[in-house]
Amino acid sequence: MKTMTSRASLAAAAMLAAAWLASPVSAQTQTPSAPAQSAPQPAPVAPAVTTPAVPAPSATAAPVTPAASPAASVSTTAKPDASAAIAPAMKELSPWVMFMSADVVVKAVMIGLAFASLMTWTVFIAKSIELSVASTKLRSALKKIAETRSLAEAQMALGAKEGILPSFLAAALREARMSAGLSSDAGIKERAASSFSEIVRAEARRIRIGMGVLATIGSTSPFVGLFGTVWGIMNSFIGISKSQTTNLAVVAPGIAEALLATAIGLVAAIPAVIIYNHFSRVTKGYIELVSRASGAAARLLSRDLDRSHGSVHSRAAE
Repeated sequence: MKTMTSRASLAAAAMLAAAWLASPVSAQTQTPSAPAQSAPQPAPVAPAVTTPAVPAPSATAAPVTPAASPAASVSTTAKPDASAAIAPAMKELSPWVMFMSADVVVKAVMIGLAFASLMTWTVFIAKSIELSVASTKLRSALKKIAETRSLAEAQMALGAKEGILPSFLAAALREARMSAGLSSDAGIKERAASSFSEIVRAEARRIRIGMGVLATIGSTSPFVGLFGTVWGIMNSFIGISKSQTTNLAVVAPGIAEALLATAIGLVAAIPAVIIYNHFSRVTKGYIELVSRASGAAARLLSRDLDRSHGSVHSRAAE
């Protein structure tokens, strides 16, 4: 009996030793749920479960994910900021903003065209007043001498006022006085007509003062504005080549600034051409009135000559 019990105890001890030796290998090959099943042997299982091999991958993988996520968040938030910065700039485009951000040459062109436009409207106001006043005075003077019979009577009707018609009357009287004693009435009338034509040409030159400015502005302003546009577009293309982008938000402001010069050129040229054509018609009508005044003075001179010859003949007959 003792031998049997000793043998049984030896066999149990051998089984325990084999189980103890086999427990680390099984702990490494089994799933994480294996330690829960081998809970009755805490001493041998604890070193196998707490080995640093398992947490090492998680420790290295954890920093990678946070490092990538901030970069992604920065890249995603950077695009809305860029678009938000471009959008207000596009909305703030106005003629004044485009003028202030334009090149120096384009600014000079715009200022010159604006000054030309100011000159156009100044000439328009000044010439309108001048032609209106001159036409009104000449019509009034023609009405006053319509019933007169001699140059002296016409001068008395007009008084000491200055104007184109008194100039005609003074020229006729001067020629009649200087030709006193000459028997050729045709020569007197011819010389008086020559004086009248000089007065008409001088008045036409005087009344056309400022018309040349309108013609120059109307013909050159579009080309000056086009020069500013070409210069601005050249600078825009240079900026595109430097920035190496063809984004419309980058290209559009420069092209808009360049086109503003052409727009100002047209604003200066179109009114100048219209006003020039208007004054051409009005001036032609005024020159016709001046010709009427010249004819009235010539008729009064002819009456005076015929009257003087008639009085001489009557005295001779007596």
